[in-house]
Amino acid sequence: RYARENDVPFLGLCLGFQVAVIEYARNVCGLDDAHSTELVSDTPHPVIGLLPEQYDVEDLGGTMRLGAHETAVEPDTLAADLYGESCTERHRHRYEVNPEYIDRLEAEGLDFSGRANNRMEILELDDHPFFFGTQFHPEFRSRPGRASPPFVGLLDATLDERDHRAIDEVEA
Repeated sequence: RYARENDVPFLGLCLGFQVAVIEYARNVCGLDDAHSTELVSDTPHPVIGLLPEQYDVEDLGGTMRLGAHETAVEPDTLAADLYGESCTERHRHRYEVNPEYIDRLEAEGLDFSGRANNRMEILELDDHPFFFGTQFHPEFRSRPGRASPPFVGLLDATLDERDHRAIDEVEA
């Protein structure tokens, strides 16, 4: 919430992506008790829920959504600036944005700018310097000298913010 409300650069990965959705649902959409069913199974607003293919799984070992999956990226978004038309990144999760809440979240301004079929993979805010979340793990593909695009974007946004603060201090 602090990062969103104060234009502080934010990068949320996997659970960070999910917590950003929960925070937005609570504080922008007015769904006070929004939560993830992973954390609060009887939440009245399960904005994050179990993947459908996990419903009948009893032995959880090795049953997550794993591996590299392609994500289609919306044009004219921060995600498109970072990735282009699509990206293939690695996943490791059992939970996702509940499809029943996507329209409400988007109507209130949360932009799901990357999707894999009906799964929300990337989120961002249009009116924020850098508010970016991924359901996948871009750190798995980062290498020395070749950081994954979200990390480069976060660092660029942080440096821009630092430079703007320095200019503001000089002008004051």
